[in-house]
Amino acid sequence: MKVFNAISEFYSDKKTIVTLGTFDGVHLGHQSILKKLTRQSHETGAESLVLTFFPHPRMVLDTSASIQLLNTIHEKTVLLEHFGVDHLVIHPFSKEFASLSAEEFVKKILVEQFNIQKIIIGYDHRFGKNRSADINDLIKFGQKYGFEVEQILAKEIDHISVSSTKIRKALEEGNIALANEYLGYAYSLEGTVVEGKKIGRTIGFPTANIVLEEDYKLVPHNGVYIVSSIINGEIVKGMMNIGTNPTIGTNPRTIEVNFLNFEGNLYGKKLKISILDKIRDEMKFSSLEELKENIEKDRLKTIHYFEKLRS
Repeated sequence: MKVFNAISEFYSDKKTIVTLGTFDGVHLGHQSILKKLTRQSHETGAESLVLTFFPHPRMVLDTSASIQLLNTIHEKTVLLEHFGVDHLVIHPFSKEFASLSAEEFVKKILVEQFNIQKIIIGYDHRFGKNRSADINDLIKFGQKYGFEVEQILAKEIDHISVSSTKIRKALEEGNIALANEYLGYAYSLEGTVVEGKKIGRTIGFPTANIVLEEDYKLVPHNGVYIVSSIINGEIVKGMMNIGTNPTIGTNPRTIEVNFLNFEGNLYGKKLKISILDKIRDEMKFSSLEELKENIEKDRLKTIHYFEKLRS
């Protein structure tokens, strides 16, 4: 997959079949569109092209709203490549770009820059200045400029009953099982292992403290989760605590992972932590001893979870 960091950088002498959107999460609804896109490009000899944006349009157009995203740009790129997309254009979203009229967008970008043969678009997609144009306008432009428009009907995606907003809500509530069901894969956090206070080590549960690469990445609700990671080519199982460690005083929010079957120095290493299930919410215990007892219960639940997967 070729990645372009602006619309102006893209060039191909072949016709393209295009879809566009923020694709945050690359969830099951997005995946149905991507499969259609890549299948049709193979059938027609055209190349598949996904146009997406960063920052997220809401970050630019509504600065009062704080939005956390399901994917970093790197994560989104990896997911889109997995679906066999030929070209990914990540365009810097700005107020200037948002002010393009619908016809300017179609003529200058879709027709002249992308050499478009067809566009596949969701039934509720709006575009152009003030999001003034809809699918009916796009069909008229297609007739004028000579490209096809395929509309993804509501019934084709609504039966999946999934959206990025629903997934964010599930994660914010700690419902990782529902979020993963909507995504079609395990939600993950990526970051670098840094030194922490080493309190876990004193009670027999040493942890890797993870600092995320991007501050706009959504972190699930505080609690204890069952996780896995790949370290030195091996799948390593563990449990992760997201929270402020209230048992030991007032602390900033941290992400700490205790691995069940790994010993070694991870400082400075970048890890991808796949979140598989939730054990419990974060709790404040009366003593370090009670905390230790409950972490041991969490460990046994984690072991049991992986044993059930094997059986």
